[in-house]
Amino acid sequence: MKLQNGSDIRGIALEGIAGEHVSLDETACNKIGCAFAGWLAENTGKSLSGLTVGIGHDSRISGPALEKAVIQGLVSMGAKVVRCGLATTPAMFMSIIFPQTHFDGSIMITASHLPYNRNGIKFFNKDGGLEHEDITDILERASAEKSSVIDMPESEICDLMNLYSKHLADTIRQGVKKPDPQSLPLSGLKIVVDAGNGDAGFFVNSILKPLGADTKGSQFLEPDGMFPNHIPNPENPAAMDSVRNAVIKNHADFGLIFDTDVDRMSAVLPDGTEVNRDAIIAMVAAVLAPEYPGSTIVTDSVTSDRLTYFLERELHLKHHRFQRGYKNVINECKRLNETGTVSPLAMETSGHGALRDNYYLDDGAFLAVKLIIALANAKQEGRHLASLIEKLPPLVEAVEIRFKIQTEDFRTYGNAVLRQFRERALQAGYTLPVSYEGIRISFHNDKVQGWLLLRLSLHDPVMPLNVEGERDGDCAKILKIAGKLLEGADKLDLSSLNNF
Repeated sequence: MKLQNGSDIRGIALEGIAGEHVSLDETACNKIGCAFAGWLAENTGKSLSGLTVGIGHDSRISGPALEKAVIQGLVSMGAKVVRCGLATTPAMFMSIIFPQTHFDGSIMITASHLPYNRNGIKFFNKDGGLEHEDITDILERASAEKSSVIDMPESEICDLMNLYSKHLADTIRQGVKKPDPQSLPLSGLKIVVDAGNGDAGFFVNSILKPLGADTKGSQFLEPDGMFPNHIPNPENPAAMDSVRNAVIKNHADFGLIFDTDVDRMSAVLPDGTEVNRDAIIAMVAAVLAPEYPGSTIVTDSVTSDRLTYFLERELHLKHHRFQRGYKNVINECKRLNETGTVSPLAMETSGHGALRDNYYLDDGAFLAVKLIIALANAKQEGRHLASLIEKLPPLVEAVEIRFKIQTEDFRTYGNAVLRQFRERALQAGYTLPVSYEGIRISFHNDKVQGWLLLRLSLHDPVMPLNVEGERDGDCAKILKIAGKLLEGADKLDLSSLNNF
């Protein structure tokens, strides 16, 4: 049960890092495969022998062994398995949608951006990624299973990434109004991709090049589960430096970087400006705004006031700042649309982004496709892609501090800290906007301008504090205010405040 991580399964799959011992082994994966087959049969109404399950993995070196164990579990229950090989997480969901495959369920062996020794499992059915309670159910079933080691049958093999690549390439052709399969709609564009030795190399070789783009300078396209160059993570500073340098060195029109399993992305403009966090949300929203005027953009809780200004004042959209966790953001977007509020985009600052018109799937490659279409159309019209977000106020100062909670019952204590923090903030007369997670305070006066958010981590004994200042020196002032509001929180390690 400790393998559950929200709506995914995550664990340590390899020895090699001091103090980290294997928790996700082949026996566990075998039982999890058995459990998923039983769960899927119940949820589809099909017999076990009537199920077809697709399975793929990312570039991690532990992937093939864990995949084999999961397959043995599935097959021992009577399910048919189709192996998709090296794949992306979004492609594994699309394997349920594509008429050529139309699997009953699918499994992706991945731990996203985590180090080489980690791995995990994501599951999909026709409704998308499974929910937290579904994963709990599967792990409870797995706990009661006996491992079933059988001779590996000859599994059917599917070239899923070819189907998926064609789907993305066709989307680009339609978007730039050049639907002819022989057309080269990206001719004249130089686009650099950094795959970080994860799964994103296909984006260059199967999409950009065949559509005519110049991809010289793209790097780390070869899958290598040891990630020898940098962590494949759009939130990692070294990774962003890497792709930014490649864009500048090669005089590219655009740069793209993906995480390992390609459900997240960020971008770089020709001058090296990073388009990540608030900026990537702003750019995707700007692309969607003409088609969805007045609609609602759902984001996570740590997006900035400057993003709100841009969405509401410049794009005339509505900003619904919700909770951390990509499933939380996506589910809120679904809920809004079901209740009559048009919401075309759910996106986290992490680069997870899901479109209503793409099955609410957090698909980094599909988001990249939308931006590439905008890039190609802008060039045809004599504009630059940067013009989409030129009115987004610049980031001046930002700080994140993670206060450790030094007590076993960290959730109860953290919630008590939040209640007191809120009461003190109200007594002090501060402005507290609506917040669906933690306590947010906005400061807009002559003395200090910016905002803070104090929240309780979803899984860990930590209270993150995010602070953004609109002028030089505002962060220090806001941190001082936060320190006063937290006085007396004796089980919260506030020592890091002394660094500011």
